[in-house]
Amino acid sequence: MNSRVLWLCFTAITMTTTIKAQEYPSTPPEVSPMPMKPEMTEIWEPEVPVVTPAKMLGDAPSDAIILFDGSNLDQWESKNDPSQPAPWKIVDNDHMEVVPGSGFISTKMKFGDCQLHIEFSAPDKVESVGQGRGNSGVFFQDRYELQILDSYNSRTYRNGQAGSIYKDHAPLVNAMRGPLEWNTYDVVYTAPRFKEDGRLDYPARITVLHNGVVVQNNVTITGLTNYIGLHMYPDAHGDDVISLQDHGNKTQFRNIWVRKL
Repeated sequence: MNSRVLWLCFTAITMTTTIKAQEYPSTPPEVSPMPMKPEMTEIWEPEVPVVTPAKMLGDAPSDAIILFDGSNLDQWESKNDPSQPAPWKIVDNDHMEVVPGSGFISTKMKFGDCQLHIEFSAPDKVESVGQGRGNSGVFFQDRYELQILDSYNSRTYRNGQAGSIYKDHAPLVNAMRGPLEWNTYDVVYTAPRFKEDGRLDYPARITVLHNGVVVQNNVTITGLTNYIGLHMYPDAHGDDVISLQDHGNKTQFRNIWVRKL
């Protein structure tokens, strides 16, 4: 081996030793090699989109889909026969009222994750007790029911009163107003996800404010909200309609809007 080759080998070994020594210091630096600056944790792009909130609390923001404003039922159809218009009636160009025996109504559009605002009132004339008073419901993805009921000074099973996820979760409190007053539900709903083979990946979740009071705090929906039997998830499904229930009572609704999330 000639002297030039020996010199190259020695240089390579020296450089390797130097690099390793630089990679693995044995003494701490006098100052941190990278002091944190405010801009290191600032995210500027993309800019957050602007949504204009309503002037009146409870009214629809600028990006909401108006499902009912009192003027017509164009966003709804009969659940029994989707080719037919919604069979409920509009009262005073202000609210709609269930026509008992006419069946559920459903949105024409389908939704998954969403924010929903809906206002409801029990029938003007108080009749019956428990589940017979102002009974209706909001069904997310046409399967999972948020109960509507006149639970003002009226007792029923706790997981079936107003604000309950029907037969699944009782509300934290009873925030119901009297029969001649309007109530609000403000809901954040997260749809269930399913694996490619159809098995449940993670269940639906829901948060509900009833008249501004939290009654469901990000709870897990355990499956179909059946009247009879255990609650289990159905076959895999995607977005679906929001349905309102005809339970034989003249329950009233107004100011319904939704935002896709």
